[in-house]
Amino acid sequence: MKISGFTFVRNGIKFDYPFLESIQSALPLCDDFVVAVGKSDDGTLEKIRALHSPKIRILETTWNEELRTGGTILAQQTNIALQQVTGNWALYLQADEVVHEDDLPLIREAMHSYRENQAVEGLLFGYRHFFGSYGYIGASRRWYRREIRAFKTGLGAQSWGDAQGFRIGGRKLRVKPVNAHIYHYGWVKPPRIQQLKQRSFHKLWHPDSWVEKHVGDESEFDYSNGGKLLPFQGSHPTVMKDRVGRQDWRFHYDPSKLRQRLKERLLDVLEDKTGYRLGEYKNYEIV
Repeated sequence: MKISGFTFVRNGIKFDYPFLESIQSALPLCDDFVVAVGKSDDGTLEKIRALHSPKIRILETTWNEELRTGGTILAQQTNIALQQVTGNWALYLQADEVVHEDDLPLIREAMHSYRENQAVEGLLFGYRHFFGSYGYIGASRRWYRREIRAFKTGLGAQSWGDAQGFRIGGRKLRVKPVNAHIYHYGWVKPPRIQQLKQRSFHKLWHPDSWVEKHVGDESEFDYSNGGKLLPFQGSHPTVMKDRVGRQDWRFHYDPSKLRQRLKERLLDVLEDKTGYRLGEYKNYEIV
Protein backbone atom coordinates (compact mmCIF):
# COMPACT_ATOMS: atom_id res chain seq x y z
CA MET A 1 0.00 0.00 0.00
CA LYS A 2 1.40 3.36 -1.04
CA ILE A 3 0.08 6.68 0.30
CA SER A 4 0.55 9.92 -1.60
CA GLY A 5 -0.16 13.29 -0.05
CA PHE A 6 -0.98 16.36 -2.09
CA THR A 7 -1.76 20.04 -1.66
CA PHE A 8 -1.46 23.45 -3.29
CA VAL A 9 -0.33 26.84 -2.03
CA ARG A 10 0.45 30.35 -3.21
CA ASN A 11 1.84 33.24 -1.16
CA GLY A 12 1.75 31.11 1.96
CA ILE A 13 4.08 33.41 3.90
CA LYS A 14 2.32 36.63 2.92
CA PHE A 15 -1.03 35.32 4.12
CA ASP A 16 0.38 33.43 7.10
CA TYR A 17 -0.73 29.94 6.11
CA PRO A 18 0.72 27.09 8.18
CA PHE A 19 1.64 25.40 4.91
CA LEU A 20 4.99 24.10 6.13
CA GLU A 21 3.40 22.63 9.25
CA SER A 22 0.65 21.15 7.09
CA ILE A 23 3.09 19.33 4.83
CA GLN A 24 5.27 18.21 7.73
CA SER A 25 2.28 16.83 9.63
CA ALA A 26 1.49 14.42 6.78
CA LEU A 27 5.00 13.37 5.74
CA PRO A 28 5.35 10.54 8.32
CA LEU A 29 2.23 8.91 6.84
CA CYS A 30 2.99 9.51 3.17
CA ASP A 31 5.43 7.80 0.83
CA ASP A 32 5.51 10.94 -1.28
CA PHE A 33 3.88 14.38 -1.19
CA VAL A 34 2.99 16.51 -4.22
CA VAL A 35 2.83 20.28 -3.80
CA ALA A 36 1.48 22.57 -6.52
CA VAL A 37 3.15 25.90 -5.76
CA GLY A 38 1.55 28.86 -7.48
CA LYS A 39 3.86 31.68 -8.54
CA SER A 40 4.43 33.65 -5.35
CA ASP A 41 6.18 36.85 -4.40
CA ASP A 42 7.07 36.00 -0.80
CA GLY A 43 9.50 33.08 -0.88
CA THR A 44 6.90 30.31 -0.47
CA LEU A 45 8.64 28.06 -3.00
CA GLU A 46 12.02 28.50 -1.33
CA LYS A 47 10.59 27.63 2.09
CA ILE A 48 9.19 24.35 0.78
CA ARG A 49 12.47 23.50 -0.90
CA ALA A 50 14.24 24.22 2.38
CA LEU A 51 12.38 21.35 4.05
CA HIS A 52 14.84 19.12 2.16
CA SER A 53 12.51 16.14 2.16
CA PRO A 54 13.08 13.54 -0.56
CA LYS A 55 9.35 12.75 -0.34
CA ILE A 56 8.27 16.19 -1.60
CA ARG A 57 7.66 16.75 -5.32
CA ILE A 58 7.08 20.37 -6.32
CA LEU A 59 5.02 21.48 -9.30
CA GLU A 60 5.41 25.15 -10.17
CA THR A 61 2.15 26.62 -11.48
CA THR A 62 0.65 29.93 -12.59
CA TRP A 63 -2.83 30.90 -11.44
CA ASN A 64 -5.34 32.24 -13.95
CA GLU A 65 -6.42 35.54 -12.39
CA GLU A 66 -9.48 35.66 -14.64
CA LEU A 67 -11.12 32.65 -12.95
CA ARG A 68 -13.36 34.46 -10.49
CA THR A 69 -16.35 32.13 -10.36
CA GLY A 70 -17.03 29.90 -7.38
CA GLY A 71 -13.40 29.53 -6.38
CA THR A 72 -12.80 27.21 -9.34
CA ILE A 73 -9.11 28.11 -9.45
CA LEU A 74 -8.73 26.30 -6.12
CA ALA A 75 -10.16 23.09 -7.56
CA GLN A 76 -8.00 23.50 -10.66
CA GLN A 77 -4.82 23.77 -8.59
CA THR A 78 -5.90 20.84 -6.44
CA ASN A 79 -6.40 18.71 -9.53
CA ILE A 80 -3.01 19.68 -10.96
CA ALA A 81 -1.40 18.16 -7.86
CA LEU A 82 -3.81 15.21 -7.83
CA GLN A 83 -2.84 14.27 -11.39
CA GLN A 84 0.71 13.58 -10.20
CA VAL A 85 -0.29 11.33 -7.31
CA THR A 86 1.06 7.77 -7.63
CA GLY A 87 -0.13 6.06 -4.44
CA ASN A 88 -3.02 3.67 -3.90
CA TRP A 89 -4.44 6.19 -1.46
CA ALA A 90 -4.35 9.97 -1.76
CA LEU A 91 -4.31 12.17 1.34
CA TYR A 92 -5.33 15.78 0.71
CA LEU A 93 -4.58 18.75 2.93
CA GLN A 94 -5.17 22.38 2.16
CA ALA A 95 -2.46 24.84 3.16
CA ASP A 96 -4.26 25.76 6.39
CA GLU A 97 -5.06 22.18 7.43
CA VAL A 98 -2.93 20.02 9.72
CA VAL A 99 -3.23 16.43 10.94
CA HIS A 100 -2.36 15.45 14.51
CA GLU A 101 0.42 12.93 14.95
CA ASP A 102 -1.83 10.91 17.26
CA ASP A 103 -4.24 10.36 14.36
CA LEU A 104 -1.70 9.08 11.83
CA PRO A 105 -1.85 5.41 12.98
CA LEU A 106 -5.67 5.56 12.86
CA ILE A 107 -5.61 6.88 9.30
CA ARG A 108 -3.11 4.26 8.16
CA GLU A 109 -5.12 1.51 9.85
CA ALA A 110 -8.33 2.65 8.10
CA MET A 111 -6.60 2.76 4.73
CA HIS A 112 -5.22 -0.73 5.25
CA SER A 113 -8.56 -2.05 6.47
CA TYR A 114 -10.55 -0.75 3.49
CA ARG A 115 -7.92 -1.13 0.78
CA GLU A 116 -9.63 -4.18 -0.78
CA ASN A 117 -13.20 -3.14 0.03
CA GLN A 118 -14.59 -1.85 -3.26
CA ALA A 119 -17.65 -0.40 -1.54
CA VAL A 120 -15.43 2.12 0.24
CA GLU A 121 -13.90 4.85 -1.94
CA GLY A 122 -12.71 7.34 0.64
CA LEU A 123 -12.37 8.33 4.29
CA LEU A 124 -14.40 11.00 6.07
CA PHE A 125 -12.61 13.17 8.63
CA GLY A 126 -14.02 15.28 11.43
CA TYR A 127 -13.03 18.94 11.61
CA ARG A 128 -11.78 21.31 14.27
CA HIS A 129 -12.14 24.85 12.96
CA PHE A 130 -10.11 27.32 15.02
CA PHE A 131 -11.33 30.90 15.04
CA GLY A 132 -9.72 34.09 16.28
CA SER A 133 -7.09 32.31 18.33
CA TYR A 134 -5.69 28.85 18.90
CA GLY A 135 -7.87 28.52 21.99
CA TYR A 136 -11.33 28.48 20.41
CA ILE A 137 -13.11 26.30 17.86
CA GLY A 138 -16.28 26.90 15.88
CA ALA A 139 -19.28 25.14 17.42
CA SER A 140 -22.24 26.09 15.24
CA ARG A 141 -23.70 25.19 11.86
CA ARG A 142 -21.56 27.89 10.26
CA TRP A 143 -18.73 25.39 10.34
CA TYR A 144 -18.86 22.16 8.36
CA ARG A 145 -18.34 19.12 10.55
CA ARG A 146 -16.89 16.54 8.15
CA GLU A 147 -15.23 16.26 4.76
CA ILE A 148 -13.33 13.79 2.59
CA ARG A 149 -9.59 14.07 2.96
CA ALA A 150 -8.42 10.65 1.78
CA PHE A 151 -9.57 8.48 -1.10
CA LYS A 152 -8.49 5.66 -3.35
CA THR A 153 -6.80 6.58 -6.58
CA GLY A 154 -7.71 5.21 -9.99
CA LEU A 155 -11.43 5.86 -9.52
CA GLY A 156 -11.50 9.23 -11.27
CA ALA A 157 -12.02 11.37 -8.18
CA GLN A 158 -11.59 15.09 -8.84
CA SER A 159 -11.73 18.23 -6.73
CA TRP A 160 -15.28 19.54 -6.62
CA GLY A 161 -16.56 23.14 -6.59
CA ASP A 162 -14.21 25.36 -4.61
CA ALA A 163 -11.97 22.44 -3.57
CA GLN A 164 -13.70 21.68 -0.27
CA GLY A 165 -14.40 18.10 -1.31
CA PHE A 166 -14.21 15.52 -4.11
CA ARG A 167 -16.55 13.70 -6.48
CA ILE A 168 -16.33 11.06 -9.19
CA GLY A 169 -17.92 12.27 -12.40
CA GLY A 170 -20.27 14.47 -10.42
CA ARG A 171 -21.46 11.79 -8.00
CA LYS A 172 -20.59 11.69 -4.32
CA LEU A 173 -17.88 9.37 -3.07
CA ARG A 174 -18.86 6.44 -0.86
CA VAL A 175 -16.92 6.82 2.37
CA LYS A 176 -16.32 5.47 5.84
CA PRO A 177 -15.79 7.82 8.81
CA VAL A 178 -12.35 7.64 10.37
CA ASN A 179 -11.71 8.58 14.01
CA ALA A 180 -9.31 11.37 13.05
CA HIS A 181 -9.61 15.13 12.69
CA ILE A 182 -8.42 17.88 10.43
CA TYR A 183 -7.16 20.88 12.38
CA HIS A 184 -8.21 23.89 10.33
CA TYR A 185 -6.30 27.09 11.11
CA GLY A 186 -7.44 29.35 8.28
CA TRP A 187 -9.27 31.69 10.65
CA VAL A 188 -6.35 32.15 13.04
CA LYS A 189 -4.09 34.95 11.85
CA PRO A 190 -3.12 38.41 13.05
CA PRO A 191 -6.16 40.65 12.32
CA ARG A 192 -4.21 42.72 9.79
CA ILE A 193 -3.09 39.68 7.79
CA GLN A 194 -6.53 38.10 8.03
CA GLN A 195 -8.02 41.21 6.42
CA LEU A 196 -5.45 41.09 3.61
CA LYS A 197 -6.21 37.42 3.09
CA GLN A 198 -9.96 38.06 2.95
CA ARG A 199 -9.55 40.73 0.28
CA SER A 200 -7.38 38.43 -1.82
CA PHE A 201 -9.45 35.30 -1.19
CA HIS A 202 -12.79 36.83 -2.17
CA LYS A 203 -11.32 37.86 -5.50
CA LEU A 204 -11.42 34.16 -6.39
CA TRP A 205 -15.22 34.44 -6.32
CA HIS A 206 -16.10 38.08 -7.04
CA PRO A 207 -15.08 41.16 -9.05
CA ASP A 208 -13.13 43.97 -7.40
CA SER A 209 -16.27 46.09 -7.01
CA TRP A 210 -17.91 43.38 -4.87
CA VAL A 211 -14.79 43.00 -2.74
CA GLU A 212 -14.61 46.74 -2.11
CA LYS A 213 -18.26 46.84 -1.06
CA HIS A 214 -18.43 43.72 1.09
CA VAL A 215 -14.91 43.32 2.46
CA GLY A 216 -13.91 46.96 2.67
CA ASP A 217 -10.52 48.48 3.31
CA GLU A 218 -10.36 48.20 7.09
CA SER A 219 -6.84 47.64 8.34
CA GLU A 220 -7.80 44.75 10.62
CA PHE A 221 -10.29 41.91 10.40
CA ASP A 222 -13.25 42.00 12.80
CA TYR A 223 -13.23 38.71 14.72
CA SER A 224 -16.40 39.52 16.67
CA ASN A 225 -18.80 37.62 14.41
CA GLY A 226 -17.56 34.05 14.33
CA GLY A 227 -20.75 32.55 15.67
CA LYS A 228 -20.85 30.16 18.60
CA LEU A 229 -17.40 29.10 19.81
CA LEU A 230 -16.13 26.70 22.46
CA PRO A 231 -12.81 26.65 24.30
CA PHE A 232 -10.44 24.11 22.78
CA GLN A 233 -9.59 21.52 25.42
CA GLY A 234 -7.27 19.25 23.47
CA SER A 235 -3.69 19.43 22.23
CA HIS A 236 -2.49 20.93 18.99
CA PRO A 237 -0.35 18.91 16.58
CA THR A 238 3.30 19.05 17.66
CA VAL A 239 4.30 20.76 14.39
CA MET A 240 2.09 23.72 15.44
CA LYS A 241 3.79 24.24 18.82
CA ASP A 242 6.00 27.17 17.77
CA ARG A 243 3.27 28.87 15.75
CA VAL A 244 0.77 28.62 18.61
CA GLY A 245 3.34 30.07 20.97
CA ARG A 246 3.94 33.05 18.68
CA GLN A 247 0.37 34.37 18.82
CA ASP A 248 0.83 38.06 19.57
CA TRP A 249 -2.69 39.46 19.24
CA ARG A 250 -5.53 39.43 21.73
CA PHE A 251 -8.79 37.65 21.09
CA HIS A 252 -11.76 37.82 23.43
CA TYR A 253 -14.92 35.78 23.06
CA ASP A 254 -17.96 36.75 25.14
CA PRO A 255 -20.87 34.29 24.69
CA SER A 256 -23.28 36.87 26.12
CA LYS A 257 -22.56 39.13 23.15
CA LEU A 258 -23.00 36.42 20.54
CA ARG A 259 -24.80 37.74 17.47
CA GLN A 260 -27.05 35.13 15.88
CA ARG A 261 -30.26 35.22 13.93
CA LEU A 262 -33.17 33.51 15.66
CA LYS A 263 -33.23 30.69 13.11
CA GLU A 264 -29.54 29.95 13.59
CA ARG A 265 -29.89 30.05 17.36
CA LEU A 266 -32.82 27.61 17.32
CA LEU A 267 -31.01 25.24 14.98
CA ASP A 268 -27.96 25.31 17.24
CA VAL A 269 -30.15 24.40 20.21
CA LEU A 270 -31.61 21.50 18.23
CA GLU A 271 -28.15 20.25 17.35
CA ASP A 272 -26.90 20.58 20.93
CA LYS A 273 -29.79 18.49 22.24
CA THR A 274 -29.96 15.82 19.53
CA GLY A 275 -26.62 15.85 17.69
CA TYR A 276 -28.61 16.21 14.45
CA ARG A 277 -27.87 19.07 12.07
CA LEU A 278 -30.97 19.91 10.07
CA GLY A 279 -30.23 20.56 6.40
CA GLU A 280 -26.53 19.72 6.73
CA TYR A 281 -24.59 19.84 3.46
CA LYS A 282 -22.99 16.47 2.83
CA ASN A 283 -20.69 16.12 -0.15
CA TYR A 284 -20.32 12.37 0.48
CA GLU A 285 -22.27 9.16 0.98
CA ILE A 286 -21.53 7.20 4.14
CA VAL A 287 -21.59 3.41 3.63
